Amino acid sequence: MLYHFLYPLSEQFSLFNIFRYITFRTVVAFLVATIFSIIWGKYFIKYMQRKQFGQVVRDDGPQSHLKKAGTPTMGGIVIIGSILFTLLFTGNFDSKPLLTTLFVMLSYFVLGFIDDYSKIAKKNTKGVSAKGKLLWQFVTAGAAIYFLKEYNVISTELYVPFMKGPIINMYSVFIAFGAFVVVGSSNAVNLTDGLDGLAIGPIITSAASLGIIAYATGHKEIASYLFVPYIENIGELAVLCAAMVGAGVGFLWYNSYPAQIFMGDVGSLSLGGTLGMMAVLTKNEILFVLIGGIFVVEALSVIIQVASYKTRKKRVFKMAPIHHHFELLGWPEPKVIVRFWIISIFLAILAVATLKMR
Repeated sequence: MLYHFLYPLSEQFSLFNIFRYITFRTVVAFLVATIFSIIWGKYFIKYMQRKQFGQVVRDDGPQSHLKKAGTPTMGGIVIIGSILFTLLFTGNFDSKPLLTTLFVMLSYFVLGFIDDYSKIAKKNTKGVSAKGKLLWQFVTAGAAIYFLKEYNVISTELYVPFMKGPIINMYSVFIAFGAFVVVGSSNAVNLTDGLDGLAIGPIITSAASLGIIAYATGHKEIASYLFVPYIENIGELAVLCAAMVGAGVGFLWYNSYPAQIFMGDVGSLSLGGTLGMMAVLTKNEILFVLIGGIFVVEALSVIIQVASYKTRKKRVFKMAPIHHHFELLGWPEPKVIVRFWIISIFLAILAVATLKMR
């Protein structure tokens, strides 16, 4: 909102012309979100402790996790709140891609809040039913992508890494495909959120990668040079990504091992859905498999484990998601977390590098 107030003043005061630059607002967004989340996070944790809104731990999980019961949860409120606060200063709300992404973020935020709160109120790990979650997620994502398609914000063409142009036009099928990407991303991040700081690390690297891609996609000259589709006003997603990175860094201040607060579904579902939506908007649905490689592996480990047990009555992993498998192999929790972060950073850099390989 502040952007909409200050930038018009540039006609009288040239200093305010700096607000037109996405790069400037991206830096400001990172700084504001980081500082605000660290400051607000401290008081939020104390509030949750007073209210005794603590994490409910699964009985069938690793025994070492039982000591985490009672740790304040719903830390996603700090992250999403910091992002929204930051965008009040730096966001350009004339951007349809930004507004659509925020719609998905907030819808999944509400779903996650209901899920977390019901778990806390009932003191068990059962929240919103799986079918209820999926229905909510698909309806939200489908509506968002339908809007983007109808208003010609994005095309229905499918792009793949290493190729200069689209390989196929999916037409109306693209709505279902895009919704699948968004919902899959949301639930994959949710599955990854099982160790202290494990999920927020790849969220930060994924957001940073998508921010760079969004800026390139929204810049005519850069998009033409890299042979990526130019999408009007999508560069504003770089500001959102910077706010996500900053809010994530601030949250990690308290979520790093041993965690003082957990993200909860209110954070993992909304942030995962946001990343998936940005992948669809930037036409990088396939590349997102590489960007969010950690999330993909975590989700696949659960699918493989369930399929194997149902068909063969045997487990492939000691426990799924796969981060629990490594824990049960004897890896200390911090080692699992940091190694997953390293892989995430490597994949993020590799994904960005593919932009030049077209």
